[in-house]
Amino acid sequence: MFKKISIIVGLFWTIFQANAQLVGTSDGLTDTPSTDSIKLPDNRLIHAMALEIFWKKLILLQKNNTGKLNIVHVGDSHIQADLMTAVIRKNCQNRFGNAGRGFVFPHQLAKTNGAWDVRFSSNATWECHKNIAQPNGSAVGLSGIALQTKAQNAYIELTVKDPENFFNTIKVISPNNNHDFDLALNKQKTAIETKLPKKISHKVKKGEALSTIAESYHCSMAEIKALNRLKSNNIQAGKTLKIPTTETTSKISYTTSYIPEKSYNSNQYFYYKSENLLSKIAIVAQNDNPEKILSGLVLENNNPGILYHNIGVNGAKYADYNKYPLFFNQLKALNPDLIIVSLGTNESFDRMSSESYMQQVFRFINNIKLWYPDTAILLTTPPPSLLYRKLPNTYIADYTEKLITFAAENRYAIWDAYTQLRGMQGVSINARKGWMAPDRVHYTKLGYEIQGKMLFEALLQSFEDYQNNPNKKK
Repeated sequence: MFKKISIIVGLFWTIFQANAQLVGTSDGLTDTPSTDSIKLPDNRLIHAMALEIFWKKLILLQKNNTGKLNIVHVGDSHIQADLMTAVIRKNCQNRFGNAGRGFVFPHQLAKTNGAWDVRFSSNATWECHKNIAQPNGSAVGLSGIALQTKAQNAYIELTVKDPENFFNTIKVISPNNNHDFDLALNKQKTAIETKLPKKISHKVKKGEALSTIAESYHCSMAEIKALNRLKSNNIQAGKTLKIPTTETTSKISYTTSYIPEKSYNSNQYFYYKSENLLSKIAIVAQNDNPEKILSGLVLENNNPGILYHNIGVNGAKYADYNKYPLFFNQLKALNPDLIIVSLGTNESFDRMSSESYMQQVFRFINNIKLWYPDTAILLTTPPPSLLYRKLPNTYIADYTEKLITFAAENRYAIWDAYTQLRGMQGVSINARKGWMAPDRVHYTKLGYEIQGKMLFEALLQSFEDYQNNPNKKK
């Protein structure tokens, strides 16, 4: 009997201890000291050999030091702000060469956040339509945002802050490659002469009559009375009268306008190329077209190396990119060698099933392969997060599992951000380290920079594995 009681007490004590570990955690998750010592798999890409076509190009770039490779990273708010991708870009370019800043977009004019290193200003008001909204006929393309204006003489001034990103070439991407904009470096001042009625006045002297004043100025008394609102012919000395006249005077005013540079057409964009590195340029809307639409810009220099383009829209999902064919069409302008896709967080907040999520993933990849069959694709799993700041986001875990299975069955490369950031257990750890924002969905600047460093390390490690043993199937 005593033995049975001891067993029951011990069982209750075990349950009590287990429950106690779940109480009082700010993130709604188990938060025990042991979670810091979770053993993580090596930070490598899964199925890295699926990127063989890209690895071979990277080897040639490294060997010959000629040409440019384009990496396009597509995502949501995690990508739009260019915190994570800025780290990857810098590391890639330090290792393989800096071919330019790459794709940029005037997010400030669309009243949303963007990269810090390229600034935009304009003399006009711009309207935008984002891919997260229902289609309304707007030409939403490569940036995921259609930016348009009907203003006359509108221009956008672009300024690059970091000298490492100064550029020789700027490419302008617009729907149907319409040449709606000019590119300009310098302004000109133009004098405008305006003819205005000459103003003549007369101060009445003592003894003067209205009739003699009218006669001296070759006008009638009635005209003087009308102009000065006089009810009679009586005038007082010292009064100043306005004198009617047909004479005119010239007024000179000055306007400044940009002087268009000679630009050239390509199938997917038009561009301007300078012999000297530039830090500033103006994108000037042509007045011929009543509605000017900008899809994005690309900044390049004359050096060989990597162009790392980031494209993100706050709140975006796979389905949002899928519903705009122009996005996939305009990817041609970037000539992608590797496309990295980081989406899934927003689907989880819609409580989308993993089956529906994978349908959208499959559709997105099919669109890429249809347009760009020889482009390598790298998928990343969504980083761990919470639902409503307290609930474990199990949708993310399900998406991760399905993505990895899909990649294995269809031979796509994966970077498992979810696991490298310690999965559901990692939310508490990452928050303590200052990596996560208070909403437990977004990450801090440091958190995004850590992710950028981790993804670059995974890319580099997998590339070096291939270099050391290109025949090894991983």
